[in-house]
Amino acid sequence: MTSAVAGGAINSAPPAGKPRKSVTGTRKAMAVGFLLPALVLLGALVVYPIGYSVYRSFFDQAGSHFIGIDNYRSLFTDDAIRTAIKNTAIWVVVAPTVATVLGLIFAVLTERVRWGTAFKLIVFMPMAISMLAAGIIFRLVYEQDPGRGVANAVWVGVHDTFAESAGYPGAHPLPAAPIKAGGGGWFITKQPVSAGTPVRLPLVGVLPTKMPSSARPAAAAKPAGGSITGTAWLDFTLGGGGKPNVIDPKELGLKGVTIQAVKDGKVVASAKASADGTFTLPAKADGARLKLPDSNFREPYNGANWLGPTLVTPSIIGSYVWMWAGFAMVLIAAGLAGLPRELLEQARVDGANEWQVFRRITIPLLGPVLAVVMVTLMINVLKIFDLVFIVAPGSSQDDANVLALQLYRSSFGTDADLGVGSAIAVLLLLLVVPIMLVNIRRMRKEGRR
Repeated sequence: MTSAVAGGAINSAPPAGKPRKSVTGTRKAMAVGFLLPALVLLGALVVYPIGYSVYRSFFDQAGSHFIGIDNYRSLFTDDAIRTAIKNTAIWVVVAPTVATVLGLIFAVLTERVRWGTAFKLIVFMPMAISMLAAGIIFRLVYEQDPGRGVANAVWVGVHDTFAESAGYPGAHPLPAAPIKAGGGGWFITKQPVSAGTPVRLPLVGVLPTKMPSSARPAAAAKPAGGSITGTAWLDFTLGGGGKPNVIDPKELGLKGVTIQAVKDGKVVASAKASADGTFTLPAKADGARLKLPDSNFREPYNGANWLGPTLVTPSIIGSYVWMWAGFAMVLIAAGLAGLPRELLEQARVDGANEWQVFRRITIPLLGPVLAVVMVTLMINVLKIFDLVFIVAPGSSQDDANVLALQLYRSSFGTDADLGVGSAIAVLLLLLVVPIMLVNIRRMRKEGRR
């Protein structure tokens, strides 16, 4: 190739008659040779499975008879698959939105603090855990027993802060005791009480090992002029040897039991027993009958049934957000780092407050990043399988069912139907395609800017 200088410019055009080579100097045949292995793998691992799944979806369970679109009709008539479609729609709408919003909040709030990097590291750490491990973790977190499940331990603690739980479920008096059952789970003294005569309210039916740790040995109440005094205690001596209706040294007071004085069907006074079971009622309780309301004997609050039919899907979505909020936060934080600071400062100089800056400048500028995060998470939740399979117990797995899990159950379950399984796979593909087209269109639009 020769070059000519004309007017100080170098003309590097190739001589006429010779074929123009590409920038890299390669030929089409060589390019095809380099791409051929990738094309073969793409065809074998992507194109062929998709094509065969579409083909197989038009055949029956055995794969020997063509049945048309019957398998696709099953997607909307079978109750299990309809539940899976409904739950998948909930996942696609809720999980990416919550994870993206939390990631945005974390990224913005930690942008200017010194410990922001450490906080981001902690929030991002769940991404290093596999879905299997996360499922096992949250299966334990959502245990019904507050002694084992963290969620219910916290929930019960909050509940008991505002509404004290009853401490003596199953407690009841002996037949010879001075109190009797009144119906509806409450108990009442057989005779009216009088001032100056201590009242004894013995109960049984509670294991001493289940008594509150703050309970103290029961003490006999002392007479008080004009007031009603008494003792409510567990009339049971561990190891035996106690006497009925008598306060023995090893018997414990029923701390916190509510005692009400009732006259003519109305409560005129009430009190709570102290740690040793003693209580005092004012003089207006004289001549009343003492009632132990049923609130003393209800089963204690054990928290929510997180993995029950009602809450299982929101609970699993919560575990997913725990894992993926860090992913959203990192991408959004990277987008924040690239924002032109002069625009933000100019808005503040013009009098905009931080909320206005965030809503009118930061959010619009972060639009492409937020779109990437949302699209990525939407595609991710469409194939969610392992979290649902592990976290949801067998009793509520049908209520937590999603399309990816139903695909597994239809294809490899005890009554496998590969035709229906293939139809579900095609449906998942059709759900992903619009999201991918939107993402491709957005990327092309960004590329033209």
